[in-house]
Amino acid sequence: QVQLVESGGGLVQPGGSLRLSCVAAGFTFSSYTMSWYRQAPGKERELVADISNAGGRTNYAEFVKGRFTISRDNAKSTVYLQMNSLKPEDTAIYYCKSPALWESFTWKTYWGQGTQVTVSS
Repeated sequence: QVQLVESGGGLVQPGGSLRLSCVAAGFTFSSYTMSWYRQAPGKERELVADISNAGGRTNYAEFVKGRFTISRDNAKSTVYLQMNSLKPEDTAIYYCKSPALWESFTWKTYWGQGTQVTVSS
């Protein structure tokens, strides 16, 4: 079955850096675009960045452009999010999202359990 396991979150001071990882299993990772989302307390989940299957195309939300970098290692079925110059407003739970997969005659999307990022002095 599909599994997404995020790691790398933690507490960091403003201006600091973190690198998130998401290990995927249960589908052909190298065939699909992968995405990072985040959800802050009291707010809706929002797209942070995504990356095409071979890594040649990336897309970023305006609020992270120039600070975050998404990358992937298809040999390890892992997608990364390098976060630099972190701000308190980046505090959120960060989630990895699978592509839409055709299973049991329907499209399904899977989420990891999330990893907490807290930016505070």
